[in-house]
Amino acid sequence: MNQTENRILIVDDEEDLCEILQFNLNNHGFIAHIAHSAEEALESDISQFDLILLDIMMGEMSGFDMAKAIRDQGITVPIIFLTALTGEMDILDGFDLGADDYITKPFSINELIARVKAVINRSAPQNGKKNKPILKFNDIELDLEHKRLIVSGEKKELTKKEFEIIKLLLENQGSVYSRENFLSLIWGKDVIVTERTVDVNIARLRSKLGEYGKCLKNKTGYGYYFEW
Repeated sequence: MNQTENRILIVDDEEDLCEILQFNLNNHGFIAHIAHSAEEALESDISQFDLILLDIMMGEMSGFDMAKAIRDQGITVPIIFLTALTGEMDILDGFDLGADDYITKPFSINELIARVKAVINRSAPQNGKKNKPILKFNDIELDLEHKRLIVSGEKKELTKKEFEIIKLLLENQGSVYSRENFLSLIWGKDVIVTERTVDVNIARLRSKLGEYGKCLKNKTGYGYYFEW
């Protein structure tokens, strides 16, 4: 679990979904708050939050209207839209309103957590926070600045995809990622590659991790995760 202590506001009129999101975000070290309408959310001090997860289709005020109201006030808190709207124009409208990401329902919790962390990391310098330059676990070091892996003092050359995979797994230890998650998060939805590509990259990473390769585990039928 990462103790990020970043504050996240969930704005959605689906109470069950809000509770699921709050539980999982808190379990990953975030401090998640809930508002069941845009009006309720705007009653709070929006600037205190590090990110907003914002539904679009809600009651009287839509998520788009709330985002516009926030941006009109000069508040730059990152916004990720969560919505069932999948049309290209809806997505473009979201980004035109200053969204940092756009996630369509239904979605994977693991993918959402990864996207939340990515957006917060990108915005961290604006919030006066710094990204951790090195991820260190026992004798494994992942140098985020120089994009290299060091195992028991020995440098290991990584491809770009290998680096992104091991970074995702180390930052989210214990979380299981399916092949589909990897393809979406690492390769992108518009790149056509097979699930076998993920297995090949995982196999190469295990080899480069040496004795720690056993920590890169497979949960049959679900996907891969990293655990000591």
